Amino acid sequence: MSTAVKICGVTRVNDALVAAARGAHAIGLVFYRPSPRYVEPHKAAEIVRALPPFVTAVGLFVDGPTSEVEDAVAESGVQMIQFHGAETPEYCARFALPWMKAVRVRPGIDLLQYALDYSGGKALLLDAYQEGLHGGTGSVFDWGLIPAEMPLPIVLSGGLNPENVGDAIRRVRPSAVDVSSGVELSKGIKDAKRIAAFITGVRNATL
Repeated sequence: MSTAVKICGVTRVNDALVAAARGAHAIGLVFYRPSPRYVEPHKAAEIVRALPPFVTAVGLFVDGPTSEVEDAVAESGVQMIQFHGAETPEYCARFALPWMKAVRVRPGIDLLQYALDYSGGKALLLDAYQEGLHGGTGSVFDWGLIPAEMPLPIVLSGGLNPENVGDAIRRVRPSAVDVSSGVELSKGIKDAKRIAAFITGVRNATL
């Protein structure tokens, strides 16, 4: 099976359409206010409405109050939730949408246990650990920390770009890859050429 692609940190309709046209399976919308890629729910709704069929809009939250998550989901129309903070499995499961849990990987973390704890999710998103940051770090973590067999599908993130995504897929064999800063001109502003190169790199690695 081919590796799916999620372009995260989208803030503009045109960037979402470019990603979809190049073959992205999902786009990520950040509802975490401290992020430079934060998008207001009403603006996210414009992006979601513009997407073609079969491209999933994923809303990213970090330890948000339940009512805030519910309101943003309802207004934006996202079809999946990505939890990127310290949310418990019980918290993640309280919303009426499929979800995945992000893990900031560093030595000593038990990814097998983490996957079991969050088994109600559709996937685990593995990202680089950087103090004080919740994604979009541009840093690669040690892929050797990922167990060979995981009980949940893996979405690989953290410092991926057109230059290294092929090697990442061949080594990790994730179900999907997630990129944000690796295809940007500046934070939140995507580069169409790098999106195209990234997706080409994914396809070449999975032929």
